[in-house]
Amino acid sequence: MNLIKSTGTFSFFTVLSRISGYIRDILIAFFLGTGFIADAFFVAFRIPNTFRRLFSEGTFNAAFIPSYTSEQRLGKIKSEKFANQVFNILLIVLFLLVIIVELFAPFFVSLLAPGFIEDDQKIDLAIKLTRITFPFLLFVSLASFFAAILNSNNRFAAAAASPIILNLILIITLLISANIGDQLAYQLSYAVTISGIIQLLFLYIFVKKFFLLNLSFKINFNQKIKFFFRKLFPSIFAAGVTQINVLIGTIIASFQAGAVSYLYYADRIYQINLAIAGIAVGVVILPQLSKYIQSKNKEKINLIQNKSIELCLFLSLPASIALFLGSEEIVSALFGYGSFNDQSIINSSKALFYFAFGLPAFALIKIFSSFFFANNDTRTPFYISLISVALNVFISVYYFKEIGFIIIPIATSISSWFNMIILFLYLLNKNLFKFNQSFLFQFIKIIFASLVMGIFFHLMITEFSYYLDNDYSLKAIFILIFVFLSILFYLLVSFLIKAFKLSDIRAKY
Repeated sequence: MNLIKSTGTFSFFTVLSRISGYIRDILIAFFLGTGFIADAFFVAFRIPNTFRRLFSEGTFNAAFIPSYTSEQRLGKIKSEKFANQVFNILLIVLFLLVIIVELFAPFFVSLLAPGFIEDDQKIDLAIKLTRITFPFLLFVSLASFFAAILNSNNRFAAAAASPIILNLILIITLLISANIGDQLAYQLSYAVTISGIIQLLFLYIFVKKFFLLNLSFKINFNQKIKFFFRKLFPSIFAAGVTQINVLIGTIIASFQAGAVSYLYYADRIYQINLAIAGIAVGVVILPQLSKYIQSKNKEKINLIQNKSIELCLFLSLPASIALFLGSEEIVSALFGYGSFNDQSIINSSKALFYFAFGLPAFALIKIFSSFFFANNDTRTPFYISLISVALNVFISVYYFKEIGFIIIPIATSISSWFNMIILFLYLLNKNLFKFNQSFLFQFIKIIFASLVMGIFFHLMITEFSYYLDNDYSLKAIFILIFVFLSILFYLLVSFLIKAFKLSDIRAKY
């Protein structure tokens, strides 16, 4: 496996997905803004979309790939039998879950958005929209199963590209239905579920080469299946801890008007880098790392672990600095149009500023968790994540009345740094990871290149601030130009000081 090439492939389609997601969200911001209809839609969309992230962004892989890889070593018949049993159980469980949520949607929405309860109009709309969007969970989770099969065979492109389908369908819906007023939220909700069906069919086309689906309701709960499902829940919670923290933030934010929307837009921006620096690297290394751990190749294990952390920091640190320095300009340029007013820009940019503080931790959690998952250990990161989530809830609830919604990104970042540090110390203590001799020097070089890039980016947004004013119509183009030039400058500096080497592109791991 070529780490840079595979991560690049995954990242390329992920970036396309995030760009199309940005276009989707700027249209939603333009037509819905941050009012009660937007809040209701984002809650209805957040519920299945959070589950989608929990399943698809490396979390399902965490439990499935090590077990599936073990079966592959025993032959195609055994691996296919194992995979079919897992698929059929997932189909039954997810179908029952959808039925339960459809029947008890009022309770479910009240639980996840308790701040809506006092507003009959808002909670009624959120319940209706949730019932429309929730079947998306069934289809996209099964699509994630197909993605895990592809990733196990080092095929990353189709799995990374599939979320683009959701964005394209929502964009088309927004352009077609933009003038129908309050009904737009309903049309978007139907589009969400339809996109889940299309994603499932899309991935099945690619997975047929590696896996033949055999539907059956006769389930054999043998030891291997039991072991897999014992790992699944802890892995979903552990690898998806950032998304769980964001969901908890949504619950708490529902008590403040507009706060759900502010957090949503801020989340959309930093998630672009997290998808590349954390999710992409974590997904790519897991299959190969699992194989080397099973064959006890310590040299390769150490090499992959060090290079993955190095790549994660190389991608996340400069992004974090840029978001610190230009949070308001970035939010304004990307979303500050139409119904998204000055107050929305200020509040969303505050949230983004504090999320930026936690970005490197969000990404490193994905990497460190993959080290555990490759060793078939999902319980340790699960327990650590549980403590992290409890810390997040405590900080958020304790300070919410005093300082409002802004405590949510602060608490999320603090709890994530706690999570990351404990994972790291545990890995060192159990001898599951050690730094190689070159890591410290590379880390210093990455920090230097990131700081120099930060100075360059700051000069760009201050010297040309006129082009980023809230009222300037072409501000999105200029912020993208500034970001692109900053990336080129960062790569140039990194190349000159050898924080980035051309040999890494060709290296096999």
